[in-house]
Amino acid sequence: MLTVKYRFFEPRLAPRRIKIEVPGWAGEKEPRKDGSHEHAWHCLPFIEGAQSGIELFYPYDNEFSVTKCDGKLILAGDFGPNPQTGIQWPPFRTFGEGFYTYQLLVDLKVPDDMAVLTGPHPRLYTSPADDVPLAVPALIRTSWWPMISFVVFKSPPEGRTHIFRPGEAFMQMSFVPADNQFELVPMNEEEAAEREMQSRRIHASRDILAKDTTWRSSTNTIFDGTYRHILGAARAKERSKKD
Repeated sequence: MLTVKYRFFEPRLAPRRIKIEVPGWAGEKEPRKDGSHEHAWHCLPFIEGAQSGIELFYPYDNEFSVTKCDGKLILAGDFGPNPQTGIQWPPFRTFGEGFYTYQLLVDLKVPDDMAVLTGPHPRLYTSPADDVPLAVPALIRTSWWPMISFVVFKSPPEGRTHIFRPGEAFMQMSFVPADNQFELVPMNEEEAAEREMQSRRIHASRDILAKDTTWRSSTNTIFDGTYRHILGAARAKERSKKD
């Protein structure tokens, strides 16, 4: 179990494990059955990916928007008078022509062999309005860097507006190995044959594995529970090993 410790300047950042909001950014509460519209929460790999980090919430009372007009970045929001706390005010600044920064002031302490990876909140991929702030990936080694002072966001495309709303999650942070060393090599013949056989067995058993879980969405897309069933079996196998 990985333990992540935190401290922050603004309590309303409220870091927490990412929660799937249904109804909300993950879709509407429609069952997996014929005629339902497909939603992000219907896809288990997306759900597990979305829940792999923590989410941070916009801590200010007034909405803040970022727009690009005629190639110029426009930052708009009423933050009120400077609170004279010593922090940058307002907390947003342009950063070159295509980016802007937000003075975050949050500290996340993870084991020495781990690091913090910033990134966009998963609702970026589900928003039809394309208005979700686009946090830029950055790997931060917090074992010797005790405060994430600011994060960088990519500016929206021309004519688009990204919006920070009070109490709305605006980015995620995940935890990954600090030194992610790996070598990319092709499988040998034995490994490739084993994987191919595994794939064929799943394909041949799909009707059984998907029994009572196959449905056709309102956009004529077919879904089934094959992946969910295999994942459940894999988890049960892991639990039995630990017992």
